[in-house]
Amino acid sequence: MPNTINDQRSTVFKLMIYVIGFLLFCEWLLPLEAITETKNVTIFFIYATFCFFISFIQVPWYLSMPLKLLGLAFILDGLYIAETIFSGHWFSILYDQIIFNVQVIQAQEWWQMTPLFRSLLFLILLWLMSYLLFYWIVVANRMFVFVLLTLIYVTVVDTFTVYDGKWAIIRTFVLAMAALGVTSFHKEMDKESIALGGFKKGHLWVLPLIAIILFSTVAAYASPKLSPQWPDPVPFIQSATGGAGPGGSGVVQKVGYGENDSRLGGSFIQDDTRVFTAMADGERYWRIESKDTYTGKGWEDTLEDPVQTVSPDNIPFQTFTDEVEIEEQQSLIELTSAADFQKLVYPYGTTSLDTSDGYQLRVHENTGEMDTLKGDSPAKLNRYVINYDFPSFEYDQLRESSTEDPEEIKENYLQLPDSLPGRVRNLASQIVEDEDNRYDKAKAVESYFSSNGFEYSTTDVPVPDENEDYVNQFLFESQIGYCDNFSTSMVVMLRSEGIPARWVKGFTAGERIDATDVTYNDELQNKYEITSGNAHSWVEVYFPDVGWVPFEPTKGFTNNADFYTDVETDDSDSAASGSDTETPEDNMGNPQQMEEQEAASDSESVNIDSEQSYVWVYVLAAFLILALLVLYVTRYKWISAFLIRRYRKKEDEETYEKAYQYLLKVLEHKGFKRKPEQTLRDYAFVVDRHFQSNDMRRLTNDYERVLYRNESHRSHWPKVTELWENLIKKALS
Repeated sequence: MPNTINDQRSTVFKLMIYVIGFLLFCEWLLPLEAITETKNVTIFFIYATFCFFISFIQVPWYLSMPLKLLGLAFILDGLYIAETIFSGHWFSILYDQIIFNVQVIQAQEWWQMTPLFRSLLFLILLWLMSYLLFYWIVVANRMFVFVLLTLIYVTVVDTFTVYDGKWAIIRTFVLAMAALGVTSFHKEMDKESIALGGFKKGHLWVLPLIAIILFSTVAAYASPKLSPQWPDPVPFIQSATGGAGPGGSGVVQKVGYGENDSRLGGSFIQDDTRVFTAMADGERYWRIESKDTYTGKGWEDTLEDPVQTVSPDNIPFQTFTDEVEIEEQQSLIELTSAADFQKLVYPYGTTSLDTSDGYQLRVHENTGEMDTLKGDSPAKLNRYVINYDFPSFEYDQLRESSTEDPEEIKENYLQLPDSLPGRVRNLASQIVEDEDNRYDKAKAVESYFSSNGFEYSTTDVPVPDENEDYVNQFLFESQIGYCDNFSTSMVVMLRSEGIPARWVKGFTAGERIDATDVTYNDELQNKYEITSGNAHSWVEVYFPDVGWVPFEPTKGFTNNADFYTDVETDDSDSAASGSDTETPEDNMGNPQQMEEQEAASDSESVNIDSEQSYVWVYVLAAFLILALLVLYVTRYKWISAFLIRRYRKKEDEETYEKAYQYLLKVLEHKGFKRKPEQTLRDYAFVVDRHFQSNDMRRLTNDYERVLYRNESHRSHWPKVTELWENLIKKALS
């Protein structure tokens, strides 16, 4: 009889622990909908419950296996197979699926696996887990290990995916406390040989356990917590796998093009992976799309329509009017395997493509986003030739452009959130108050960042708090950021002044990788390499008579658009200049001109006759040219020697900045060219790595403190001068 009572007690406790273990296992399944494309998760919960129940009642294997197989078959039939279950056609479909997916696995083309086969594998996994957990929890009594693994799993999934594990962690904590309490309770009863039937005051044990669990949970939830100590890796992982890229929802992102810009801010991890190469006769910005709605945290596209599918022979999208001067050009684009977007990258003025047959473009007319299609399905276009009309914008035309914007433009591109702080609008008004036309106002905002202490950096860039505006934080608090910070701030300030503007994404020109021009299509062109690090955002401003004109507010970057001044020639000037071309017959009868012509003739004859006597003049000229050439070739050495002696005697900040800029010029002359996206610190690291020293980093650190923090450096000027001189001498040696 006592053994029977003990068996009953043991069964009850095993059931309690096993149920808690099953609930913990459910926490492993809950993130599936958030982090995968798994649908119908409820069915998997039902099958897991069925398998756990079969394992707990310890049905013999020759019965449990058919039962679990039967449940598996019914699930697959309900989800994927339309034929009558267990019919010949039903088995034929299942056989074909298995054979196909086995071949896919052998070819290591994992992405080709069908949903039916993936579900089959997952159901088998649930089957195995039901048995393993029964053994682990009930037989081996290793509940603590599974609790620990579940906590680790939930926290890792919460940290490294988009799954919000806040309540999952609380549930896991409560279940873990209950499991450990029940396990300890069971051990104490075994130790004291207390029978379940005789345990009439069990509530005296259960109530304190429940009280401790509730108190611990409430205390843990209500306790103050540290803010995140490490950057959020989710955006980096998303961009590394073709996801968000720049503009993710976290703090650290991998640099590159991405479609999600709803939450801007945070630092970047640099990536020099080559995305595409371009052959062009000059540096171009490679456009992909624009976005219209600023939310206070980032950008969203609310102008998805109209969309039309067009042939590459005639692309209707255009950003400027027929009033703009153009030059017909061609570029060859070749995308690498790292370019995981199925979109067109194109320069301003694109009119058509030369590419293989079968491709079409789905053009979003408002944003300029062009999806590449093969037939009716999205497909990557790896190689194509772009025909485009490269625009040139005339300054006076921009300054004299009308300010009467179409209603559609004002409705779509003057939007600002109601939560935008007033000081952003006030700052914009102060910047443009002295300007009387749209172009000069846009230039005033564009140039504001380069002269007011703003710093370009991809590291240590903050993310706005929940109730903080992205632009407000950048303009008035951090003043440090990359292209998204600068471009978004310019758009917002222009819109606050009633100037239509939009945020544009794409790539900068990249790096020219050939020292000489490359011949393409019988024309000399340059070859450029565009990497993930060249992903960029800039600004387009609307001018009613011109169209959308690109601007570049990001510090350290140069606008590649072409601007010119139209100088008209006056008719009177033409007449005056035409008088110099009068024929000798026209001058007949003018004594003064006749005398001048005779004197000139005499002079020419004297020069011809005496040419041999002035050979020494040519020798002297050749010597002078040679001396100038030597001076030019060695200019950096003698200029450096002069500046070293001069700068030793001066200790003002202006001299310091000139000396540092001259050092950058010397290093560039010696082959250490600073890339457009490279910060001074990154550049200093490259220079020091070559010279095997840390002089450039020390000098750069001091330079940044003086330039951006207005710190005095007079106390350590001799040491700074020594570092500067050493670097100059190393570069010129």
